[in-house]
Amino acid sequence: MGSLFRSAEMTLCQLFLQSEAAYACVSELGELGLVQFRDLNPDVNVFQRKFVNEVRRCDEMERKLRYLEKEIKKDGIPMLDTGENPEAPQPREMIDLEATFEKLENELREVNQNAEALKRNFLELTELKQILRKTQVFFDEMADPSREEEQVTLLGEEGLRAGGQALKLG
Repeated sequence: MGSLFRSAEMTLCQLFLQSEAAYACVSELGELGLVQFRDLNPDVNVFQRKFVNEVRRCDEMERKLRYLEKEIKKDGIPMLDTGENPEAPQPREMIDLEATFEKLENELREVNQNAEALKRNFLELTELKQILRKTQVFFDEMADPSREEEQVTLLGEEGLRAGGQALKLG
């Protein structure tokens, strides 16, 4: 790995590459880490540049990877870090990677939404269970031990007509 410190000796070069070979050449040079690129068209708007769509796609894939990494770390799942940067994928592999990242992100978002829904349902059901326990304690205290078959309904008479059940206390 080279060094880009000011004291390191550098040489200014200009490369002319064919469009078909540009990706492979730039990725190889980038993996060596010995090159610094200089913008020869500083007046050109960012959105008017030739490879702006590819850069946007890469930014979007990077965002998805950061999201996946954040969720993995949040759940305490160990990740293997080799400390090395992987090789730049070929353009045809980028399409597969993009689809895979999209699928993983969607699945993870769905899992998170389902987990939240399950937590909400659990809390609601726990609350209802506690209400029923407190209500049962109330009716147990109110029940007269001299009466053997007293019916108390939690829903009232309307609830019985609608199909509710009566509690028999005693």
